[in-house]
Amino acid sequence: MNTPESREGNLIRYSVYVVGYLMAIGVIKLVTQKALLHIWDLVLFFLVAAMVLLFYIYRFNREQRFFARDYYIPWLSDFGLIIGLTLAVVATRIGVMYLQSYNRISWYSFQISYLKHESSSMFWFLILAVGVVLPILQEFLATGFLFNYAFRENSQIAGILGIVSSGLIFTILGFQPSLPLLVIDFLYGCLFAWSYLYTQTMWLPIYLAVVSALLTVIMT
Repeated sequence: MNTPESREGNLIRYSVYVVGYLMAIGVIKLVTQKALLHIWDLVLFFLVAAMVLLFYIYRFNREQRFFARDYYIPWLSDFGLIIGLTLAVVATRIGVMYLQSYNRISWYSFQISYLKHESSSMFWFLILAVGVVLPILQEFLATGFLFNYAFRENSQIAGILGIVSSGLIFTILGFQPSLPLLVIDFLYGCLFAWSYLYTQTMWLPIYLAVVSALLTVIMT
């Protein structure tokens, strides 16, 4: 029960992590539905976000000691890969925004809320909350903890199943009532999971997820 090799323990731990995520996203939705930001809204968000984020980081780092890595590639060692993936994320996000501008696909839920209560303070709140905090939490859940608990086997089948499962969880965590957006999020989730398997470090998928989320907020 006390190690990531225990199925029962993993299920309990993952459930706790999901509850923490729901707390964070609940506060964000509560704040974005208001026309004006209040200081107590920001205080609540910072407290919940800091608590959940620090808990995730502590638990993930603690669990890594139970696993021996066969290989490890520092994420800054391959600039070609980083630049290529960054350009891919930027280009596709611009393409999504272009389609949204012409009403070919729906807007994200937070974009709709922002357009109803458009303000400078709300924009910067979304930059921090949706552009930085949420993608980090999502990557820990959809990639880090998931692979730690369910897809540690060093095989091609485990890798493919892990990537697909990660994409599905990433889509569910950011659930949108639009099939095109669900497909787009799934593809991004798979890409982020692949980058984790390639480097065996959380830094690259987190970086890519933050870049993707920030662009979505900025181009709203």
